[in-house]
Amino acid sequence: MTRTYLPDAFATDKVEAMVKLLVLDPLDAEQWDYLQSEKTQDLQAAPGSGKTTLIGLKLALMADAWTSPTRGVCVLSHTNTAKNEIADRVGLLAAGRSLLRYPHFIGTIQSFVHTFLALPAVRDRKVEVRSIDDAAFETAALRLLQRPEYSTLRNYVERQHQGTGIVAGATFTYRGGELAVTGAARDLPFGAQSSSGKQLDHLKRTLARWGIFRFQDMYAIAQEYLARHPGIAAAVTTRFPFVLLDETQDTSAAQHELLDLVFASSSTVVQRVGDTNQGIYSDAASVGEPASLFPLPGAPELSVSRRFGPQIAAVASRLVVRRPQQVRGAGPDGQVAVLLFDETTVSDVVPTFERMAAVTVPEDVLVRRPPRVLGARQNPKTSPVYPQSISCYLPGYTPTSGPTAHRTLIGAARAASARWKSGPDSHEAATELWNAVRASVSSPTGDGLPALGRLERSMATTGGRVRILLRELLLNANEFDAVSWGEVTEQLAVQLKLLNGCQLREHETEITTAAAAGAALGPTPAAAVAAVPLTRAVPGTIQSAKGETHAATLILECLEKTGKKFDVTEALRMIAEGSDPLRELKSVQAAVQLVFVGATRPTHLLVLAAHRDRSKKYADAMAGAGWDIRDLTEH
Repeated sequence: MTRTYLPDAFATDKVEAMVKLLVLDPLDAEQWDYLQSEKTQDLQAAPGSGKTTLIGLKLALMADAWTSPTRGVCVLSHTNTAKNEIADRVGLLAAGRSLLRYPHFIGTIQSFVHTFLALPAVRDRKVEVRSIDDAAFETAALRLLQRPEYSTLRNYVERQHQGTGIVAGATFTYRGGELAVTGAARDLPFGAQSSSGKQLDHLKRTLARWGIFRFQDMYAIAQEYLARHPGIAAAVTTRFPFVLLDETQDTSAAQHELLDLVFASSSTVVQRVGDTNQGIYSDAASVGEPASLFPLPGAPELSVSRRFGPQIAAVASRLVVRRPQQVRGAGPDGQVAVLLFDETTVSDVVPTFERMAAVTVPEDVLVRRPPRVLGARQNPKTSPVYPQSISCYLPGYTPTSGPTAHRTLIGAARAASARWKSGPDSHEAATELWNAVRASVSSPTGDGLPALGRLERSMATTGGRVRILLRELLLNANEFDAVSWGEVTEQLAVQLKLLNGCQLREHETEITTAAAAGAALGPTPAAAVAAVPLTRAVPGTIQSAKGETHAATLILECLEKTGKKFDVTEALRMIAEGSDPLRELKSVQAAVQLVFVGATRPTHLLVLAAHRDRSKKYADAMAGAGWDIRDLTEH
């Protein structure tokens, strides 16, 4: 690889200076090794091991030493959340902010495929893209299905159980040198040359000519484009001599295959980072698939977690189901507890957890990292077994649109304000507040607001004026009454409209009567004000909490997806019996893998809730390990 950055980019003195500038903890030997590595490699990183911080540090050092005006760094992740977090990190420094513009690229794998492969391919066919969205495709496909020329296909799918899904999920797959029409997750129930097969093919290609696609279509279109134009891959690899793939465990086999087509045989350095034991998304590649094998044999590990201490680390180590890993806890001393309940005491589970968190966790930590209640299912199914989901514990539970721990923007502002005033990391507090703002807007284009690191800083720009308003919120969050809150949010709404056409939802400009009354009492210590609402734990799915850190986490026992077993009971059984997770049923592995993700969120308190009839013997067996076992039916 022709060097595109200075050879001393990762010199010890430069690394130490950057660590000091960013106020980071000293690096251990494994972190040093990865940071200074300039070759293609994988890195397996345990939860809380500082993976994202390390990535941000490496990119900041690389940006500071970058010399090429036409070749750049390519940073890819599975989700917008992970991408935004990286962008926020590198945006802390002027040098790092250079990575947010040409010739560099930070984005999701999907956006990378769109930008450099699929959209050029579609434009090459003289097609104007109208939408790339599964829901939009479904609407258009079912409307088109009503035309007379698709009568045979329509009659077929209407006779099948959920048969319209065949049409709604019609997807392009690259097979045998051409684009073939298949089902979204399975083969079609009829042959390609049958009348229904031909009509589905015609319907799908008609929508493609109209510029209406599913997300998955883009990967097949990109593959065909690469096959027809071999020089495209060479151009992309020339543009990007260094690629960093984050959250690799959530990357699908199709995504891996496409990235390999572009980069595998080139001189581009590709570094993949992730935790294979957290690969919980349904589209993630199956373990053992050649295209998705991560990490490669011999890959280095970050096994030390600074998020939690030995007690929670011991639980995490027993619940890894994809790859054995001994997680070492170097964080705060924590507590593991089990709440046993029955049908009459299930409503006591969450309040008991909240009281435990208030007693166990220091108040300032609760303010910074609010407690969470997590479950694998949001709503019950028709099965008579109990409990099945979060709503079985909290009958009034309604799913939230995101993982935020605050029901209102004013609540988020007060929590972020307390964190900003009590801790040294003002950037994290500002990011927390900005993410709450991003969750509180609606966007006519669907694009939403950019990450904090992408906002301009000049006071003459809209981004700069938004930053000023954020600072005002952080400074004065606990002193707003209904009038002053309405005034500042009105100013914010104007700037957000100018920034990206976003509308601040009307209820966010108001303070409830209770909140206004609290403000009227006058300023009080920030931690005290914020601690009152923050002792109330906010529920959500385990999936939505992935990547979060909480002071305390409660995992509610739920029915696993096959409807035959309960996830927390299976996790307790495996821990108590010392069974080999790799020898468990696939359904049990999938359920326990979710529990692992939830169990590695807290810093101080991990609580598992399980029905006593199924789990008492397993919970009691763990009392000798220092676990706090509480049977709610006895109190």
